[in-house]
Amino acid sequence: MDANRTCWGLLRRRSCLVPTWRGGLVLVLGSALLLALVLQGVYPFLALSEPKPGGVLVIEGWVPDRVLQAGLAEFNRHHYDKVFVTGTPIEQGGPFSIYKSEADLCAAALLKLGMNSNLLQSVPAPRVRQGRTYASAVALRQWWRAHEMAPTNINLFTVGPHARQSRLLFKRALGKEVAVGIVAFPPVEYDVRHWWRSSQGFRTVTGELIAYCYARVMFWTFASA
Repeated sequence: MDANRTCWGLLRRRSCLVPTWRGGLVLVLGSALLLALVLQGVYPFLALSEPKPGGVLVIEGWVPDRVLQAGLAEFNRHHYDKVFVTGTPIEQGGPFSIYKSEADLCAAALLKLGMNSNLLQSVPAPRVRQGRTYASAVALRQWWRAHEMAPTNINLFTVGPHARQSRLLFKRALGKEVAVGIVAFPPVEYDVRHWWRSSQGFRTVTGELIAYCYARVMFWTFASA
């Protein structure tokens, strides 16, 4: 019987190379360097900022109030034609609120902050099980068509690591006729340079990375829903 066979001939012994202590050290150091590069590069990759001033400004309605203040400053600084606010139905407290969608609530907050009502438009999106950002972009496209508007340039205003996913989905929903710029307002809840050191930063950034990859690969799953 072959000495290299065992377990009634079901298995065969093979020789393999294993690292020496020097090789193991190189692998450990290389892995540590790769991990450091990944940790440092993920946030800048997701928090994309490529503004295209001019045209109209689109603010995602789920963003915190402090981001709305920054969005209003962006509008005043670059003199956009109009501000559109997107958003899906409010998930918590909706039955007790006069505002039924994130878009309406965000628009009301902007008015309180001094936004000119003639230059502000809320565009609520329907409730969806997945792809809320895409549904918001589709609702915006449909509103434009219903009101015979055809903007060719928009700037999308959102928060940090959600930016790359937002631009991807808005570009796909609005089509090649619309140039989509993006402004990522930095979060204050965690240090963006060391996001992995806080639980909120870790959850947010890793969650947005997974969501972006899902949108990139499985886009048509919820685009056709």
